[in-house]
Amino acid sequence: MNPGLLVEWLIKGFVLTMVLLGGFAYLTLYERRALAFMQSRIGPNRAGPQGILQPIADAIKLIFKEELIPAQADKLLFILAPVLTVVPAVVITATLPWGPSLPLFGYHLNLYIADVNVGVLYIMSVASIAVYGIVLAGWSSNNKYAMMGGIRSSAQMISYEIALGLSFVSVILLAGTMRMLDIVAAQRGMWFVVLQPVGTAIFLIATLAEVNRAPFDMPEAEQELTAGYHTEYSGMKFALMFMAEYTKMIAICAIAATVFFGGFREPWFLSGTIFSVDRTPWLGPAYIFLKVFILLFGMIWVRATFPRIRYDRLMAFGWKVLLPLSLAVVFITALGILLAQQVNPLWIWMVPVASLLVAGFAVAGIDRMLRRKDNARR
Repeated sequence: MNPGLLVEWLIKGFVLTMVLLGGFAYLTLYERRALAFMQSRIGPNRAGPQGILQPIADAIKLIFKEELIPAQADKLLFILAPVLTVVPAVVITATLPWGPSLPLFGYHLNLYIADVNVGVLYIMSVASIAVYGIVLAGWSSNNKYAMMGGIRSSAQMISYEIALGLSFVSVILLAGTMRMLDIVAAQRGMWFVVLQPVGTAIFLIATLAEVNRAPFDMPEAEQELTAGYHTEYSGMKFALMFMAEYTKMIAICAIAATVFFGGFREPWFLSGTIFSVDRTPWLGPAYIFLKVFILLFGMIWVRATFPRIRYDRLMAFGWKVLLPLSLAVVFITALGILLAQQVNPLWIWMVPVASLLVAGFAVAGIDRMLRRKDNARR
């Protein structure tokens, strides 16, 4: 292996890790201020100007906070579980391109760590590992509430992982590749969110469930499980659990921005014509940062708007709604691409139209079923 290439990987990996950890810290402030704005509150504004130093104050507090380990806990797994939760949240971003290749002081700098031909497969495999840390945290605590939270998390992951994978399939069909750079390049003329809006919605809903964010935060439902899988954690171990959650939020928003919203590419509506190349490629990192920022606001908005879904309905929604709908989306996407290749390129627009029609029928059917159940109770 080329020593220079190894040094480059180490430097870029260190920089990306620091950016994600810093992003986690200030995402907590972003969420608290955004929620305060939506709820007509003030939010944190005492530690520094406009509360800018609040994440640093929280970090210092957690560092010096006493850590407790239950007497009957499996100490090795209890300590290891937070680490197993954080690591996948960081390494999942290794194949994401954060910008185009740029010349820098005579050196050709690639703004990604690894260029893998099966980048989508890598993301799916790493995303599936994260649940092990949560399950082990619940089991090793020797606490029934924590154990129930871990079991819920594993069941939730299994339910929504299939729909999440099928939403990736529609992207692979549209791009014709699993390589992340090629997926970004394929969105030069049009973002995939325009061609497959229903697939984008399925991806965003499934990732909310994967990260255990509201309204899918049943593994840590306070009314039922005290605090769920992290009930027995305190101090820095507790901080690592939340570091994993917020880092995964950044990671999945970056993945969504890459596969559905053009990644680091300049928005096509700013380029004059949909077939032009980027006029400002050096602004690629700023573009993807802006898209991630907006998607994170959407996740915060969902938390502030929707109540926690009941657990049986959460599971039914994953198996009875998202799974059939994602299968239909894959079929429609494949059919639209085939017709566009064999008959007329304009047939590609059948994909978003038919997908939205199928999703509309699904929503109407769900609404009718719920109304029928409500009437039966009365």
